[in-house]
Amino acid sequence: MGIYQQPRLRSALLLATLSLAAFASTAMAKPNLTGTWKLEPAKSDFGPMPGPASMTRVITHNDPSLAIKTTQSGQRGEFTTELKYTTDGKESVNTTRMGDVKSVVSWDGDTLVVKYKINNPNAGELTFEERWSVGDGGKSMTVKTKVTGPAEPIGLSLVFSKE
Repeated sequence: MGIYQQPRLRSALLLATLSLAAFASTAMAKPNLTGTWKLEPAKSDFGPMPGPASMTRVITHNDPSLAIKTTQSGQRGEFTTELKYTTDGKESVNTTRMGDVKSVVSWDGDTLVVKYKINNPNAGELTFEERWSVGDGGKSMTVKTKVTGPAEPIGLSLVFSKE
């Protein structure tokens, strides 16, 4: 009798496989981003750019609907942006200070991926990929951004804490 034909061993392997599948699906659960998130400048990496003095994001998330109101202040003064997305991979268009921005937002496991392009008069076309992940039991969020364009790619990492 082969090893996989033994009833007890088959049952144990099936149980182990189902347990791992259940664990994997729990680990891949999509977080709900709803809440008020405050930037932690000391924990963030702004790359070659100066960081804002402050930034707060108020997020309303009812998957696939995602609305983000960001207020930030810094060297250019204070401003607020309001963006609306869907997390199902369909294109969203938002009007910003840089003009209309087309974005595609989707999930990669439990990480939210936001992709968009802008045309900057000084730097040309820039492509952004943001990867949003929640940690610390839902109390922190890290947004890692890769920016590519005509110059060397840059990376940013913004760390937020939930209020």
